[in-house]
Amino acid sequence: MSSATPTPTRVRRLPVLGALRLGRPSDVWFKPAFSVVAAVAPPSLLLVVLGRLDLAAYTMAGSLCALYAHNRPYAARAKVLAWVVLGMLGGLAVALLAASLTRNAVVLVTVGALLAAVQKVMCDATRVGPPAHVIFTFVSSAALFVPQTLGQVPGHLALAAAAGAWAWLVGMAPAPIRPHGPERRATAQALDAAAAYAETARGGEEGAGARSAAYAAVHAAWQTLLAAGDRPSTARRALERLVVRAEVALAAAADADPARLRAWARALRGTGRIPRTGDPRRDGDGPRRDDGGPRRTDSGARLDGDGPRQDGGPLGERDELVGVAAERAVAPRPLWSRLGPLAPVAVRSALGCALAGYVSLALGADRPYWALVTAASLYQANITLTWSRAVQRVVGNLVGVLLFAAVTPVAQLGPLALVLCILACNFGAEALIGRNYWLGSVCVTPLALLVTELPGYQPTGELVTDRVVDTLVGALVGFVAAVAVTDRRAGRRVERALTAVDHARERAARLAADPAATPAALEAARRALAAAVVDLRATADAAAGEWWQRALPQERVVLAEQAAHRTLAATVRRQGLLPGPGTTSTYTHTEGASP
Repeated sequence: MSSATPTPTRVRRLPVLGALRLGRPSDVWFKPAFSVVAAVAPPSLLLVVLGRLDLAAYTMAGSLCALYAHNRPYAARAKVLAWVVLGMLGGLAVALLAASLTRNAVVLVTVGALLAAVQKVMCDATRVGPPAHVIFTFVSSAALFVPQTLGQVPGHLALAAAAGAWAWLVGMAPAPIRPHGPERRATAQALDAAAAYAETARGGEEGAGARSAAYAAVHAAWQTLLAAGDRPSTARRALERLVVRAEVALAAAADADPARLRAWARALRGTGRIPRTGDPRRDGDGPRRDDGGPRRTDSGARLDGDGPRQDGGPLGERDELVGVAAERAVAPRPLWSRLGPLAPVAVRSALGCALAGYVSLALGADRPYWALVTAASLYQANITLTWSRAVQRVVGNLVGVLLFAAVTPVAQLGPLALVLCILACNFGAEALIGRNYWLGSVCVTPLALLVTELPGYQPTGELVTDRVVDTLVGALVGFVAAVAVTDRRAGRRVERALTAVDHARERAARLAADPAATPAALEAARRALAAAVVDLRATADAAAGEWWQRALPQERVVLAEQAAHRTLAATVRRQGLLPGPGTTSTYTHTEGASP
């Protein structure tokens, strides 16, 4: 472990304009946008025909599950979506039962705050991904303030369950057409990130940021491939080899060809065949076949004594991927072990949501759940990100109420017009939210206001006023609660992450220096070290945005990352994926993508 002394951590300036800066849209922005429309439209239109649009709030609870898991392989998506539907039904059931048992607003706000905390923690612990807990909290908090009787609860839950089943089918619908679509996208992102790092690998802050992003993208690609199931396939092995190529580019950025990496990424985003790559060992270290390399018989056996082909590829390719099967055999961390570090977030969520709801009630609001949901939506990994989300939420909601005022005359033309406006807002929210949260909120706000009109039209001015007040209350009170409940364990998590990197680096270095080390052990050590480095960077970034904590060992973090990256390069070279020092690399001369 480095003996470098910790350096004091300066509190980051809280951004305002920077929080509103637009980014590039997501590669798959259209998937959740079209999916939510496809999930919401049939149940809502059916209710329009039946003249029971007042029940659309319950079907929409199930339909909104279609927003989740679009980055997951279909084998994993089926399970995640099922759990999302069950989680939605569970929160809705608690809310409906509470609403049927009491009309005490303080009690209902308290129940909503506790539900919001549980939903936040569970989504973070299971890494369910965007839109995470916000949709769950929006549905359950709104349901708390809808008058209910115990006899109505089963029917309303049945409507939500039916819509949730339809949302599951919508989410799984692309599987027969493009079964490896999520894996292809994750691999393409890893290749693009590796190419970006290769282009900026001149040191300095920009290169370091690109390197961290590239390692995170490669790690995410591996996690996506590992989640795709245990059954091997030719397509998945080809994708795994491309991720190995991205790792090779990270280990030797000077020898990488960014244009080739980007070409592979473009091919993956299309509908053609997955690009095929050669064996990095022969591409980098040894002569290629057309240069006098090892000859093979028609059956594929090597004639140089190294053994026959196995598992559908050369022996080198089999060695590259031997660690993948080993990692699939490792049991995931139990859920309870991931809940401990989330205690500060749970307290922040419960306290902030409860106080926001109480203040809203004190101001005479009829819908305190708006303030509660605003507070719930703020809480991110640290105070700095929470502040940015507060700025985005306020700006988006203020612009959104103006949009609501503009579309209300159209929405009040009739039930069908109301449903069409809701569908348009759903689509716009998912299409824009990837650019920046505030831009998506511009559509989310009129959506939430239009949903309140499903049982019957309400005065526009009153809705706009209430929404503005509740937004300001929720953002202010929620952020104050986040500042009051500090995460003092952030520094300890950085120390633990540093220790994990040191141990993983020592093991990888020891195996790289051991001539008897097996390919499986080397691959497992390399992958473990890469994962530890990604976790260290994420932990350090999250801790750096916290307030009122001990000084963070920033210098040790930087030195640990540098040492780990050198060890990763040495391990890759030891595996034969790179040429040895002083050897001319022919990495950039590998065969191109298949047509």
